[in-house]
Amino acid sequence: MAFQSLQNVLGAIGNQYQPQSQRQFQVVLRCWIEVVGPVVAAQTRPLTIQRGVLKVATASSAWAQNLVFERQRILAKLNVLLPQPLEDIRFSHAQWESAKTPLPVPGIEYQSALWQHHPSRVTSQAIGPGRLASNATDPQAAFRGWASLMRSRSQHLPTCPHCNSPTPPGELERWSVCAICVAKQW
Repeated sequence: MAFQSLQNVLGAIGNQYQPQSQRQFQVVLRCWIEVVGPVVAAQTRPLTIQRGVLKVATASSAWAQNLVFERQRILAKLNVLLPQPLEDIRFSHAQWESAKTPLPVPGIEYQSALWQHHPSRVTSQAIGPGRLASNATDPQAAFRGWASLMRSRSQHLPTCPHCNSPTPPGELERWSVCAICVAKQW
């Protein structure tokens, strides 16, 4: 029998006597950023699991309200990773200040890589020619220049089959409709 370090022995004993909800919570903490993404992770802190309900503190009440609409999607992603599925998630701003330990947020390289593969990203080849006139002297001329640029970009994009608005190809590949139409379906 090989000798093991005290840390390994104590860790194994601690895991045996740790309640199921505490073990589940540790899994949630480890995978939270991957499940919700770096932007949402920066605005949220998982607090505890009680009776199958994950409680999450949010940076503001607006974040809490918006995440309620994403609750089922987040719950489905988490339950795939957990040994015992969660029943629900509750978001609240009330305990944000008491959530002491922030989760690490991936760096700018990770966020840049996410944007490079985002379905709403439109590459310069897909949008065609067009430049914004930076020498506009009044707000009306600046707006006309911007509107012209937006029209020139959108005329090369495919249209959403539901609302017929110009749509980035990545959105059509991912959801078969534009991001606005898919958000209305959720």
